[in-house]
Amino acid sequence: MKVILLQDVKGQGKKGQLIEASDGYARNFLLPRKLAAAATAENLNTMKQQEKARLAQEAAERAAALEMAEKLKECTVKIAAKAGNGGKLFGSVTSKEISDALKAQFGLDIAKTKLVLPDPIKAFGGYQVKCKLGYEISGTLNVVVAEE
Repeated sequence: MKVILLQDVKGQGKKGQLIEASDGYARNFLLPRKLAAAATAENLNTMKQQEKARLAQEAAERAAALEMAEKLKECTVKIAAKAGNGGKLFGSVTSKEISDALKAQFGLDIAKTKLVLPDPIKAFGGYQVKCKLGYEISGTLNVVVAEE
């Protein structure tokens, strides 16, 4: 019996996949637990429409990520921090502070988890911060840490 998986099923396949399952397994396990639906013409058409919509959404998100990467090249975020002795900071500049400053200064909303800092910024100066925007697209953001 051909069925369309509605959820990931271990040992069978992923969500949205069309598989061939034995009649008993499909009738007694997959269908009652709503893990799969019978592969009727209507369900197959719905599956194709959902796949087409998912691909269109993925393409739109990829285009948005590329656009964001271009915007980030032009941005230089300025962050003011309290100074200690010898040009060192009290504490450090974190990815959350960079994300908040980016939103306040340029209106670009990038989650702090997408900012990649190899190690915390603990001194004044200019830094390049890598931003992972998804779909293997990354941008570079310039950050300048200045004294308050």
